[in-house]
Amino acid sequence: MTQPSGARLLAEVERMRADGLGSDAISRRLRSAGADPALAAAALTQSELRAAALRKFGPLSAGLLFTRAGLEQATRAPVAALHAARFVAAGCRSVADLGCGIGAESLALLAAGIEPRPVEIDPLTAGFARHNLAVLAAARGVAAPEVRVGDAEQIGPGDADGVFLDPARRTAGHSDTRRIASSEDYSPSLRTAFGLAERLPAGIKLGPGFDRELIPERAEAQWVSVDGQLVETGLWFGAAARPGIRRAALVLRGEAPAAELSAAADAADAPATALGEYLYEPDGAVIRARLIGLLAERLGAGMLSEGIAYLSGARLVETPFASAFRIMEELPARERELRRALQQRGIGSLEIKKRGSDVDPAELRRRLKLRGEGRASLILTRVAGRHVALLAERC
Repeated sequence: MTQPSGARLLAEVERMRADGLGSDAISRRLRSAGADPALAAAALTQSELRAAALRKFGPLSAGLLFTRAGLEQATRAPVAALHAARFVAAGCRSVADLGCGIGAESLALLAAGIEPRPVEIDPLTAGFARHNLAVLAAARGVAAPEVRVGDAEQIGPGDADGVFLDPARRTAGHSDTRRIASSEDYSPSLRTAFGLAERLPAGIKLGPGFDRELIPERAEAQWVSVDGQLVETGLWFGAAARPGIRRAALVLRGEAPAAELSAAADAADAPATALGEYLYEPDGAVIRARLIGLLAERLGAGMLSEGIAYLSGARLVETPFASAFRIMEELPARERELRRALQQRGIGSLEIKKRGSDVDPAELRRRLKLRGEGRASLILTRVAGRHVALLAERC
């Protein structure tokens, strides 16, 4: 797709898709026109990936190229922009992007006025990153940065002012990759990443479930969620980290401004409390950052039960850091009695949430045989160690 013939065919596919044709109809037209089958398949795939990329890259995706695995692993544009802002604040003029993939972080650096120095080990992915950066560079009237092909550990950051690493956490390939189980097998390795962070302003993007025991004491650890989905653990070092902050939960939802909860260390859990009128489910970033106690203070709430990430309070407090529910009543926890109670109330659509319960929500919903026009949420949890079923509505 980086060659003129591929670009022309992709543009034709995009025109047909804009006219409302589906993939099958487009494929038939391309075959009838005598298009090379392999090139036609690649163009169709790129068109589909561009459509999927809208949620991560917005309108810019219309000119970019993707591998399936590269798109899946790429940082969302709003998150990458916040990464780049850290390097701006750190005074960096150039940042080595080691393991750049399709170029998401380098695109954000370029947009922020920083010279990206991307490195990618896979030649095809590097070619797509080169194309993507050229698209943005042309739009901004600046020179496109070079994308070096090779092992990031061997090439290193050179004389860059800062370094960003997104270690490969999946097996090599352009699609159908598998997650790497051990952090020791990341590429670049954690040892390399942490070593570079000793001497340069650095950011390291890791999975949201990264083992907290491996986080260096000197790092600022930030967990990020986007529209309710926990997407990454970011570790920041040197001038890219913020003084006095070691734990942070960053929440992005829709068009709302980013919201962040931060502290110098893990927060102690809030004391247990009696069930109030409102129940709060903290965002996944808050839970992973272990800032539930800090959130509880802001909400004037307490924990329903020790070790369970539900909070409860007597009044409703709006917050971007948790979903709020109004408790309507407590129902019997036994399944047969619960089914009868829901049928009596005409509940036909039921959101089932659970913490501290081993129930499978999908299986329970099937067994409850729901009927009726009513809608509600059912929260299965423990209150002071006692199993409860709470009928609630979202606030």
